[in-house]
Amino acid sequence: MDSPASPSDFASQSCPLSDIPCQFQQELQTLRQEVDLLKEQVRTDALTGLYNFRFFSDALPLEMERARRSFQPLSLIVLDIDHFKGFNDRWGHELGNRALTHIAKLVALTIRKLDFACRFGGEEFVILLPNTDLRQAMNVAERLREIVATTALVHEENSITITASLGVDEFRGNHSDSPEGFVERVDAWLYRAKHAGRNCVQGPSIEVAEVTTTVTPEEKDALFGAFGTDDE
Repeated sequence: MDSPASPSDFASQSCPLSDIPCQFQQELQTLRQEVDLLKEQVRTDALTGLYNFRFFSDALPLEMERARRSFQPLSLIVLDIDHFKGFNDRWGHELGNRALTHIAKLVALTIRKLDFACRFGGEEFVILLPNTDLRQAMNVAERLREIVATTALVHEENSITITASLGVDEFRGNHSDSPEGFVERVDAWLYRAKHAGRNCVQGPSIEVAEVTTTVTPEEKDALFGAFGTDDE
């Protein structure tokens, strides 16, 4: 049985009585392109080009469910530009918008293709890191903090230094967080970064496995026995 034709198939066909493409088929193709564009606009932040809050609100529960089913960790970073109100007061909102696009580009350059960078609102950004544990996420957050702090925004003859504070945490399949609870957990680490002096990364302590270096008498005997003794 032949598979049904898709609308795009019809759009490439000509009218039965003429070699000229059918007007209705051309209109259908145009409408499909406009619908695709609207879908992209609905989930994209117009200023920065990153995903927007609506996309993040839809993606987070799906990624958390994926983490539950796959037993792979999901990490979240919340990034907030330091003293952004003061920046706008000094430089104006137009340059403030340039600062937001500047940060957005740095974020996009730093993360992987499988990660999701979103403008959460105002001067705050969130980055979803699938299949990423806390240690890896902390490293990503530190790279973000460093590239933001060391890449100045150039305006006329001024090189303006911008810094950011970041909160990080992870979600695993055995956690009971709701999406809102997970965001609140990461937000709490962001506030700690702010209170710690800004321009830093805060998250849970990463446990370091203890390495036992004590050698038992039996192990010593076996070791030296393997090489023999000078008395033999």
